[in-house]
Amino acid sequence: HLVANSEIVRGVGYSRHVGFIGIAIKKGFRSIGIGTEMMRALEEHARKIGLKVLTLSVFANNQHAINLYRKMGFVETGRVPKRFFKDGAYIDEIIMTKMLE
Repeated sequence: HLVANSEIVRGVGYSRHVGFIGIAIKKGFRSIGIGTEMMRALEEHARKIGLKVLTLSVFANNQHAINLYRKMGFVETGRVPKRFFKDGAYIDEIIMTKMLE
């Protein structure tokens, strides 16, 4: 069965050099290195296709993911207050970015 997935969506027009990353890992399969390997593979692919900037969005309360992204060289470049409403509570959205050159 599927335990994780990921994607890079290339920007269009003036943002064609930017890749928007999304990853998801099923509970029970986190913190065992899958995310690190997925991020490495995504970055390698991004470089091969000529992307210069990677960006992603993460729930502000997802500290495990934030730690992974920081470890991979991403930095917080923006925040949208109360962007999500989940389980009866508002959650900020954090935007993170990594320059590839």
